Amino acid sequence: MRTLTSADAKNNFGELIDLARAAPVGITKYDRPVVVVMAVEEFERLKALDAPVTVPAAKRKAKK
Repeated sequence: MRTLTSADAKNNFGELIDLARAAPVGITKYDRPVVVVMAVEEFERLKALDAPVTVPAAKRKAKK
C-alpha cells in the first residue's frame, strides 16, 4: 500500500484521489498511520462483506 504524509496528501490532493482510485493509500501524521483513503467501489465491497447475513423467514420456520 502506498503511503503519504498528511502534508503531502493535502498539498497533492488530486494525486491522492488518482492513487486511491487504483489502490488504497495510507496517510500518516507524525510518522503514525491515521487513515486509509480508498475508492468508493472498494469501500462498498468491504461494507457488503461486513453486512449481517439474514435467513429468510420461510427458511427459519422450516428449520423448527
